[in-house]
Amino acid sequence: MSGPDIITMGCRLNIAESEAIRDMTQGQDDLIVINSCAVTAEAVRQTRQAIRRARRERPDARIMVTGCAAQTEPQTFAAMAEVDMVVGNREKMEATTYAPVMERVKVADIMAVRDTAPHMASAFADHARAFLEVQNGCDHRCTFCIIPFGRGNSRSVPAGAVVEKARELVDAGYREIVLTGVDVTSYGPDLPGSPSLGLLIERILRGVPDLPRLRLSSLDSVEIDDRLFDLIAHEPRMMPHLHLSLQAGDDMILKRMKRRHNRADAIAIVERLKSARPDISIGADIIAGFPTEDEAMFENSMALVEECAIVHGHIFPYSPRTGTPAARMPQVDRAVIKARAARLRAACESQRTDWLRSLIGTTQSVLVERSGLTGHAENFAPIRFTMPQTACAITPATITALENGALIAQEAHR
Repeated sequence: MSGPDIITMGCRLNIAESEAIRDMTQGQDDLIVINSCAVTAEAVRQTRQAIRRARRERPDARIMVTGCAAQTEPQTFAAMAEVDMVVGNREKMEATTYAPVMERVKVADIMAVRDTAPHMASAFADHARAFLEVQNGCDHRCTFCIIPFGRGNSRSVPAGAVVEKARELVDAGYREIVLTGVDVTSYGPDLPGSPSLGLLIERILRGVPDLPRLRLSSLDSVEIDDRLFDLIAHEPRMMPHLHLSLQAGDDMILKRMKRRHNRADAIAIVERLKSARPDISIGADIIAGFPTEDEAMFENSMALVEECAIVHGHIFPYSPRTGTPAARMPQVDRAVIKARAARLRAACESQRTDWLRSLIGTTQSVLVERSGLTGHAENFAPIRFTMPQTACAITPATITALENGALIAQEAHR
């Protein structure tokens, strides 16, 4: 059955939720859903751009805007002539929202939400991995971040429901599950008994023995407790790949961001992880040009890329978000921010290239995508096969070369 066009901006949680929306809107061929991101001003600009493009390409379609930008700036999108409906983050996960007669603006107070939406999970039709939402919202108030006002306070999915959904996904043929959320490491305190993320993972692994690969989305490094660390370090079904929310490498900037770790903490957790599991690969979010950042402070972030061996870098040029404390701080010149972001990206790309080259000649366990031609190793290195492979299989592959940012592989002799 056909369905709407869905345009997704931003994070993995948005991606997972877009697939859940697709399931709820089967048959609504005249609908375009734009699932927006609010993490930067540029993300909001790109959302407006996507709306205008969608209207030009399909003048007779109904256009719904949802996601974090719609939640935090509903009036911005309601004022656009191209938009038919503006829907909040909670409402987008309710099937009744998509009834034939829709309210033009349906955005409730996200801070009043105390539970998770029941969809929890979805999977890509064209990928071998599935995304499982276990947490939503955030209780922290970093000075640069608008996302808590788009997602609400932290709330967790009960472990039993997570395990049941994971079992369904494995039964449907998915070989890898990625646990997602806004602040995944804050999982549990709102549930009876205050279970931790580590306890949830233990229950998933025990309750779904046929799941071969479990991966985590972005983590707050300061919330990696001993139980979670031991699972990451020693559990073979946990993938050796972590993406850390580091944001900066300078202590004063971290303090002004209201982060809960310092530079030494970031370096120490990466050193511990690499000592316990040498094959682990590290990703990180880093902001370039945060207010008051001078050249020396920026150089500390540049050095962090090498000191933490960041090979999956997500670099964000700082942009002020109305209503956040950082927007009222002394701002860095936009041209300087752009140049610093480019330097950080180049530093991450250099680390990544060296890391990928170091994998040539090794044998990697690769989850093959549904195309049969590409996949990802356990450490999330991108793999391209010289010959088609069995879709959704996990296969050993010998790495022979690096071309255009992907490792070239042939199936290893078993």
